[in-house]
Amino acid sequence: MARVYVALGGNIDPAARLPQAARLLRARFPGLECSSAWRNAAEGFAGDDFYNAVATFETPLGVGELRAVLHAIEEQCGRLRDDAKWAPRAMDIDLLLHGDYVGASAAGELPRPDLLRRAYMLGPLAELAPGLRHPVAQRTIGELWAERLQRGPPHLLQRLPLDLQAASAG
Repeated sequence: MARVYVALGGNIDPAARLPQAARLLRARFPGLECSSAWRNAAEGFAGDDFYNAVATFETPLGVGELRAVLHAIEEQCGRLRDDAKWAPRAMDIDLLLHGDYVGASAAGELPRPDLLRRAYMLGPLAELAPGLRHPVAQRTIGELWAERLQRGPPHLLQRLPLDLQAASAG
């Protein structure tokens, strides 16, 4: 079993789709825990704000199998596989960490390099698992987030009153 952390985000009907993704993940991975939902400006293109969160769960699935499950959940939330890279998204689920795995994988580089650069990934992860040690940076996620905050507040990153932890599997 591996403890995994995934980032959830979208900007097409995000108030409905983020809880939908949490419900679908919880149905597949009982014991799922979610951070708060956060709002941030679109990065890389002009578009509506994104809603983001981080979820964690344990799974026996390897990276490739897990990636296939995450893609299926994205598609159930309205994601089209041929969406442009920097464009509006119904749902994007990115694997951030898969246990202590470090290196190239079916889901790309792990841990996900964007994790240390994107406040909308690092902030929710720090809320969920501040004591988790980043396997490459060798510092806790809480320390990395505090360091990020010392450089100034992330642009338009705002906590939302959307309870993903309460999203039921039904």
